[in-house]
Amino acid sequence: MAELIGFQQRGCTVSLLAHPQSKILERAKEAGIPSQTCTFDRRLLPYEVLRLALWLKREKVQIVNTHSSRDGWVVGLASRLAGVPLVLRTRHIDVIDRSPRISKHKFTLLADHALTTSQKITDHICKTYHLAENRVSTLPTGILLSKFDSSGPKAELPVNSGPGSAPVVGMVSVLRGWKGHEVFFDAIRRLRESGRDFQYVVVGGGAPIETFMAMAQTHGVADCVKFTGHREDIADVLRALDVLCIPSLKHEGVPQIGLQALACGTPVVGSACGGIPEIILEGQTGRIFPIGDAAAMAARIAEAIDEPERTKQMSLAGRTLVETKYSRDIMLDRLDDIYRHHLDGPPG
Repeated sequence: MAELIGFQQRGCTVSLLAHPQSKILERAKEAGIPSQTCTFDRRLLPYEVLRLALWLKREKVQIVNTHSSRDGWVVGLASRLAGVPLVLRTRHIDVIDRSPRISKHKFTLLADHALTTSQKITDHICKTYHLAENRVSTLPTGILLSKFDSSGPKAELPVNSGPGSAPVVGMVSVLRGWKGHEVFFDAIRRLRESGRDFQYVVVGGGAPIETFMAMAQTHGVADCVKFTGHREDIADVLRALDVLCIPSLKHEGVPQIGLQALACGTPVVGSACGGIPEIILEGQTGRIFPIGDAAAMAARIAEAIDEPERTKQMSLAGRTLVETKYSRDIMLDRLDDIYRHHLDGPPG
C-alpha cells in the first residue's frame, strides 16, 4: 500500500492484484486504487495465468512486483506470457525453502530483480539461489513520517493512564507463533517475580486470540496482560506505549513495526533475530537481547524504564535513523531508481 499510494501520488498509474477476501483489497478500494482479483488456486493455475496475462497486456503494465510464493508463480508466469518489461519478486520474511532448486525460478526465470526487507534476507537468497549481487536490492518498507511521529494523539488502551500509573509495555504484531509471544509472557513473569509493577498489552489479530491467552495463563500472567485484538490506529498505540517489545524467534526481516516505533519515539527492545538489529542498533537506537532469552528480555525492558535519559537519547537517534534512511519518500526514490535502471538502462 505504501508503494501503490506513493507512486499514485507521483502521477503513476497503479493497480493492485489480490485475493478477493484480502484486507489489502479493502484498503485499496478505500484509497481509490484500481484492483484486480485472483484466488491463486493451484487447481485454476492455467486459467488464472491466461486471464491475468490478458489483463496485464490489455492494461499495458510495465512493472509487476510480486510479494509471496503463490503470486510469484501465478503472476510471474502471467507476466512472462504478457511480455511485461520488468518483473520483481519481493521477499519480506527470512524462510528456508524446502525445494530451492524449484523455488529459485521465482527469483530467476520469473523475475528480473529481487527486493528484500533486510540485508540478512538478501544474503540468504543470494547464497541459496546463486544470485549475483546486482540482481537483489535491500529495501525495507518506508515509513510515512507525517503519520508516525511523537506529537500525535495516544490510543486508549485497556490500562490505567492517570497520573502515577505504571509504565505500559506492549507487543504489536500479527498473532503468530514465531513472533515470540511466549517469550514475552515469560519475561513478564520474571519481571513480576522481581517486584516490577508494569502494565502489559498485546495488540494484533491473526491466529485465534484464545491460543495466546492460554499461553499467558500457562506462564501465570493472564491477569496482567490485556489483549486488544486487531487495531488500525497503530501510530496512536505506539505513542501510548512506554516500551515496545519485538521478541521474534525466526523469519523476521526489518519489521515495519520497529521502524514505526522509532519514528514515533517509542523505546524498543528487540531480539537479535533477522533484520531487527539492522534498525534497533544496540545501545544507539534501542536494546537487543538474544533470541528466546526471556531473562535477558526482562532485564532490557527494566533498563529501558529505569534509564529514562539514556532511553530518550536512543529514541531521538531512532527517529533520526528513520528520517535519514527509512522514510517512505526515500523508499519510493530508491524504487524509482531501480525501475528506471531496468526499463531505461543505466545512464550514459
